[in-house]
Amino acid sequence: MLFMVRMQVNLPPDMPADRADKLKANEKALAQQMQRSGKWPHLWRVTGRYANVSIFDVEDNDELHQMLSSLPLFPYMDVVVTALSRHPSAV
Repeated sequence: MLFMVRMQVNLPPDMPADRADKLKANEKALAQQMQRSGKWPHLWRVTGRYANVSIFDVEDNDELHQMLSSLPLFPYMDVVVTALSRHPSAV
């Protein structure tokens, strides 16, 4: 199943820089691992924001939830998930 996922990261302004840096490094490592597995084929930065639009290719809703909730920055994210279906006019 394909899902479009919009993620907006909202780190607390008073979070210590070293804590934020560690979370971001761990997030990057895990996100890249998921991308290499083929489960996260597209990751796009939203220009001017600490946000992204991603495409996930997973078995079901539960697998997507497991992946998203395992991300180190998940507790600081606003996430919007949209299920995708093939468009009949797509080539």
